[in-house]
Amino acid sequence: MIEIEEMPGLVQPVVIAAFEGWNDAADSASSAVDHLARVWGARVVGAIDPDDFYDFQVNRPVVGTDEHGHRRVSWPGTRILVCSPPDLDRDVILVRGIEPNMKWRQFCAEILAACDDLGTTLVVTLGALLADTPHTRPIPVTGTATEPDLVDRLKLEQSTYEGPTGIVGVLQDACVRLDIPALSYWAAVPHYVAQPPCPKATLALVGQLEELLETSIPLGDLPEDAQAWERGVDELAEEDEDVAEYVRSLEETRDTTDLPEASGEAIAREFERYLKRRDDDG
Repeated sequence: MIEIEEMPGLVQPVVIAAFEGWNDAADSASSAVDHLARVWGARVVGAIDPDDFYDFQVNRPVVGTDEHGHRRVSWPGTRILVCSPPDLDRDVILVRGIEPNMKWRQFCAEILAACDDLGTTLVVTLGALLADTPHTRPIPVTGTATEPDLVDRLKLEQSTYEGPTGIVGVLQDACVRLDIPALSYWAAVPHYVAQPPCPKATLALVGQLEELLETSIPLGDLPEDAQAWERGVDELAEEDEDVAEYVRSLEETRDTTDLPEASGEAIAREFERYLKRRDDDG
């Protein structure tokens, strides 16, 4: 079991989890949790023993030098962090790790047991997948939930996906079996630029979390990084006419399938987030 550092009781904590690997195209989801940990000053309160869940020939440990100049080995694994974001009336538990190589059910059970000990009231998982979407348009984010009331209240969907799944899907299923409310946000990363990072997709996931938590999240350099990423992909596409033509075809498909009212709602939500962030900064 995970040993959690003793701490005062948390206030209605929500779990936000992401894992490197199959669920994390271009490192978009794990980068979102990393961003939250930085801007909210999260601290590590527990970690899973990696010996039980990781194949170190697949996820190798890394040797390096610590701040004191001592050589040390860092092992792959999953950590649990806690933070108390300003302007939010609840605490946040961050789960950040690597998709395990074995014993997935035990892995999920240990994570959820630790989160339950901390008093969690909601589990949010983040993921990213490669998709036929153009880099020049807003990154689509799909939200699904395990409970009908969450679906209705947050205007999400109940997942109808059938096929292979990763640790995010298994964790969601574990939440259902334990009657823990859970939802998942997935960003669609343009498949022709699959190499990490993809700050535009990370920014889209952070935007969904702002809407869910009804708070503004400090964005730091993410908007500028997303713009630089898009300009870089523009330049690459301009150098290859076949790629440029493919991007144009994706743009046409996207623009004809997006309903005007849906686009209008997205613009309105983004404008509301902008106004709230401006008010908070003022």
